[in-house]
Amino acid sequence: MASPEVFVDTSGLYALVEKNDAHHARARSTVEKLLHAGHKLVLTDYIVDETTTLANARGGKRVAMRVLDLLEKSAGIRIEWIGSSRFEQTKTFFRKYADHGYSFTDCSSFVVMQELELTQALTTDKHFPEAGFEALLAVRPLL
Repeated sequence: MASPEVFVDTSGLYALVEKNDAHHARARSTVEKLLHAGHKLVLTDYIVDETTTLANARGGKRVAMRVLDLLEKSAGIRIEWIGSSRFEQTKTFFRKYADHGYSFTDCSSFVVMQELELTQALTTDKHFPEAGFEALLAVRPLL
């Protein structure tokens, strides 16, 4: 059985708020289905930082503000803080898997997902499946 919570990565959160993102429609549809089925969305303060920075760089202040507005207005989203203990675990994970090319933020996400026993992530990032998680927005090859 899938966890009642689903992790949200930067690519998923950005796709959700930016209408011009190639994955916007799928992200929105997926989130609507998840919330309707009673799932909660979980992300970290690192994801908030990374997504807001990305949105500001790509779409400007208007898109960055949409990220913050969504987080403030949605009862279906919960933010987990990395804190000092998770930061230490993230450093260990980052060093252990340095050959994989994971970002430090990816590693912090994996640490939180493992701790909370989450198996699914709203993401297009190929590193999530590499680390053993299901990427709900994974780009599937055309047949």
